[in-house]
Amino acid sequence: MKIIVGLGNPGARYANTRHNLGFWVVDLLASRWQLALTKRKFQSAVAEGMVKGEKVILVKPQTFMNRSGEAVGPLVRFFGASLSDVLVIYDDMALDPGVIRIRARGSAGGHNGMKSIIAHLGSEEFPRLRLGIGAPPGEIDSADYVLQGVSGAEHKILQKACILAADAVELWLSQGVEPAMNFYNRKQGTAHEHGAAPEGGN
Repeated sequence: MKIIVGLGNPGARYANTRHNLGFWVVDLLASRWQLALTKRKFQSAVAEGMVKGEKVILVKPQTFMNRSGEAVGPLVRFFGASLSDVLVIYDDMALDPGVIRIRARGSAGGHNGMKSIIAHLGSEEFPRLRLGIGAPPGEIDSADYVLQGVSGAEHKILQKACILAADAVELWLSQGVEPAMNFYNRKQGTAHEHGAAPEGGN
């Protein structure tokens, strides 16, 4: 069993904001896998299905970002999943727009949604996939920046990053975190732009 959690804020007001990239990726995966995020469990929109021979649970917490752990902690415990089988997807100001990074574990890095999840799971030992949104311009507060809507060229860059992230999730699902890290954490270039992915190994 794999649990894939995308972080964001519920409601139309936040749907197109930088802080909702985790939701964007989960919605993309649900579309690819023909799963409907219509169930409501543990303060989350949830879809369950079989993907590549594995039971997969897609999760969009509806608690608002800063309380994401209130949804994720109970859900992970209910399903009895190992933390290594829980992947959390979220935006990161420390990465340039369009860049993605996968890690097997780590700190919250100042992200309030991740702080909440780590607190409620009692551990940092779970994989995460970060999507870069870049740092805010000097005159904009970071809290305002992540809640701004995006459009134009930036929207296209972030959409491409979400497609790349969804590809990375599929590799993680079939081969594990190390191959996904080895392939997607290197400098993103021609292979990624053309959708090339490793058939096996690294």
